Amino acid sequence: MPTYRLYRLDGAGKIASADWIEADTDQEALVSARDQGGAGRFELWERNRLIGDHSSGAGNAPQG
Repeated sequence: MPTYRLYRLDGAGKIASADWIEADTDQEALVSARDQGGAGRFELWERNRLIGDHSSGAGNAPQG
């Protein structure tokens, strides 16, 4: 099962906190990230691959 890293970003775009997410697919990881990321800004990574990001009201941008 792949392991993803959820980075919550502050207003300056710097990492405020981070959590691990385990999911079978990128899409499942994005759903979990949205649930855990709250209304703020975050990025979801799997190793060195950006899976998606989210800014309040901007949605996410899946990569790959």
